[in-house]
This record gives sequence, structure tokens and C-alpha cells, in this order.
Amino acid sequence: MDARLRQWVRERAGGHCEYCGLPEEREPLPFHVEHVVARQHGGKDAEANLALACHHCNLQKGPNLSGLDPQTGELTRLFHPRLDDWNEHFTRHGGEIIGSSPVGRTTVALLRMNEDGRLQLREGQ
Repeated sequence: MDARLRQWVRERAGGHCEYCGLPEEREPLPFHVEHVVARQHGGKDAEANLALACHHCNLQKGPNLSGLDPQTGELTRLFHPRLDDWNEHFTRHGGEIIGSSPVGRTTVALLRMNEDGRLQLREGQ
């Protein structure tokens, strides 16, 4: 992946993590341009498969494409920033992100969006 494509992904995301919404300026580490579908699962270096992610979301997501919905225990796909509308799957109360669909609940749980000081970083956005 070349520098031009990385910059384009950053600009498209407006400097925010496309999973948890954290602005990059609130995080001490630079955000990652990540593969929504990991290369090991056939994901390509294409605009439609790339997302800007904070290091926390990216490291928690890893190559996962699905997880268990904490409410139902059902295997459920994760949020896909290129195909899904964030507001259909998540709501926010202050800095807390709440999954409002099976996809949202699963993504919040797997990415541990509300742990490790994440609430404090997102508060006041």
C-alpha cells in the first residue's frame, strides 16, 4: 500500500477512528490504515477494504470478521465501515458506545470499545 492511498484513507475518515469515532488528535499513537477484511482472508489493498482505526480498535479486531453477540451468543459479523452505517449499529451516551444491533453489540464487545480508558478519551467529543 503506497503513501498516497494511506493519506486518502486518512482524509476520507476525517481523522477519526472508523470504528469507535475517536479523533486522532486525542490519541498519542498514530492511527492505522487497516484492512477491514484481513489479507489472510483474501482482503486487498483497495479503498473499499481499508479503514482508519485507532491502535486500540485495530489491535483488538485483528483479523476477526465476526464474534459472539454478547446478548444472544450467536455468531455475528463485525461492523464494516465501508458497507454499514455507523448510526444503524451504535449509539453514544457521553463517551460510551452502545451496540444497538447484533452487529453493533458484537463489535463493541470484541473491540472492547468501552475499556482501557477509551471512555475518557471520547468524552466531550
